[in-house]
Amino acid sequence: MRRFLVVLILSLGAVGAASAQNVPAKASDIDGAWMGTLDAGTAKLRVVFHFVNTADGLTATMDSLDQDMKGLPVTKVTRNGSSLKLELKQIPGVGVFEGTIDKDRESISGTWSQSGNSLPLQLKRVKDSAEMERPRPQNPTKPYPYREEEVSFENSGAGIKLAGTLTIPPGKDPFPGVVLVAGSGAHDRDEALMGHRPFLVLSDYLTRRGIAVLRYDKRGVGESEGTYATATTSDFADDAEAGLAYLERRGEIDQRKIGLIGHSEGGMIAPLLAARNSSVAFIVMMAGPGIPGDELLVEQTLLIAEANGQTHETAEKAAGEERIILSLVKDETDSAVLEKKLREQLTGQVPEAQIGAAIKSTSSPWFRYFISYDPAAALRKVKCPVLAVIGSKDLQVPPEQNIPAIRKALEDAGNQKFEIDELPGLNHLFQTAKTGSPAEYAQIEETISPVALEKIAAWVAKQ
Repeated sequence: MRRFLVVLILSLGAVGAASAQNVPAKASDIDGAWMGTLDAGTAKLRVVFHFVNTADGLTATMDSLDQDMKGLPVTKVTRNGSSLKLELKQIPGVGVFEGTIDKDRESISGTWSQSGNSLPLQLKRVKDSAEMERPRPQNPTKPYPYREEEVSFENSGAGIKLAGTLTIPPGKDPFPGVVLVAGSGAHDRDEALMGHRPFLVLSDYLTRRGIAVLRYDKRGVGESEGTYATATTSDFADDAEAGLAYLERRGEIDQRKIGLIGHSEGGMIAPLLAARNSSVAFIVMMAGPGIPGDELLVEQTLLIAEANGQTHETAEKAAGEERIILSLVKDETDSAVLEKKLREQLTGQVPEAQIGAAIKSTSSPWFRYFISYDPAAALRKVKCPVLAVIGSKDLQVPPEQNIPAIRKALEDAGNQKFEIDELPGLNHLFQTAKTGSPAEYAQIEETISPVALEKIAAWVAKQ
């Protein structure tokens, strides 16, 4: 589950860009891109401000590179000589940067403030766009040694079309095929997050090994229709099933050898589909949970807090507070009453400016469904081959908590065709990690460990 640390700058949901079109004017002395890094100790986030002078005055947008957020409108730009102030009211807690432009117009030194907290931020003029790119050596480059096709398929029950990419190996068909199912969050077909594109890397690796791969934008994301904000795990499962049906209609794909590879929440969706759809030939659970969501999130809170340097006692307290909130959400069906109780519980725990966003998030349809859903119920019905892999340093789906539950559920199902592996040194994204904290995700160059890629590809090939 992509339940990241307390957001330092932005929510991970999409924020719309400004719709107004400004008329360009003569460039100012600070027009262009300026980049700096917010260092919060547990995480370092790179931000870029893009300045454009217009007939109506200086305008700006902001990118949070490590959160895959681009083009966020700066609500107000105020400049008085060398003094500069930027306000972003759409960001939770309202973001404000106040700085001083140096004499040679090469740096702007100042402070970023949000929700009552402040961090120093020095911006440097970007002279080469390559400076804004983190090295991701595993991203494949074209031309690919296989066919790539832009496709769309329909979830008729929801009345929406989903857009994706199908990669087909060279050689004689039919080929085995897989549908990639992303984790929680508004993911595109590459499951892009923190500057990484895990599903691009995974699909490339599998296709080069002779396996056709379908990956797609989630509903309401990218080129896919539908509304993301009101969808639950069950809805996303229906979308994945529509992708499965699409592959079954493709003549290049062997209908008897189509499986699902799900990451995180996708690893929960894969067994849910396999339990009800006999056409699923196999499933791979990449960091898929085996326990209910509320239990998972409490442990996740504890482990991430400790990994980020908090004492065990402080982390236990945070986990206890999380447990209380989850209980409120599970037990209270009246939305107005729930909001009141959550506000009372959150007051004093989080900045006042963030309480509204926290209530909206924890009372959403997706969250309510997720914390109540028990993956073991579906796993106990899965008869097809299963590969479950979890990194030993996964703090979001901890192996010691989830592997026993997955194994027991599959044994209860009488499944004789499953393999469960704990992969040493890997985190929730299957990167080679130091602590496993989500704060490391963007800093690590590796997108997916070759060990994990080979394990998955070899196992799928055997099926």
